[in-house]
Amino acid sequence: MLVFLLAIFGVICWGVAPVFGRLGLDKVDPITGLCLRTLIAATIVGSWLLATGYTWRLHNVPLRSWLLLGVEAIFATLLGDLAYYAALKLGKVSNVSLIMSTSPVITLWMAHSILGEHLTWLQIAGCFLIVLGLFLVGLQHKL
Repeated sequence: MLVFLLAIFGVICWGVAPVFGRLGLDKVDPITGLCLRTLIAATIVGSWLLATGYTWRLHNVPLRSWLLLGVEAIFATLLGDLAYYAALKLGKVSNVSLIMSTSPVITLWMAHSILGEHLTWLQIAGCFLIVLGLFLVGLQHKL
C-alpha cells in the first residue's frame, strides 16, 4: 500500500510540475531553465544530506552504483529533461505531458530485456493503451 501511495504522490507532483515549468520557461531558454531546476534540486537534496548527517553514506557507495546512477542522470536529468524542457518551451503543456507519459512503454521493454522482469498481459495491454493515446495526440495535429 505504501508503494502505491508513494507512486500516486509522485504522479501528482509530476502532473503539477509541467505547468510551473512552462510558466518558468516563459523568458528563459531550456538549458538555463534546466540548470536552475537542477541547481535548486541539488541544493535541497545536498542540504538534506548534510542536515541528516548522512554524508558518510556517499563514501560507502560502490563504484558500479556511481557509474550506473551517473548513466541514469545523463539519460533522465540531462538529456531527457533537456528535451522535455525544449518541448515544453515550444509546445503545449498538455500535449508535451501526454507524449512524455509514454515513457513507461520504454521502461517496461527495458525492464523485460535487461532486468529479465516478466511482463503480464495487463502491462502489455496498458502499453497498448499508452501507444493508442500517443497516436490520438498525434492525430490531433493532423486534423
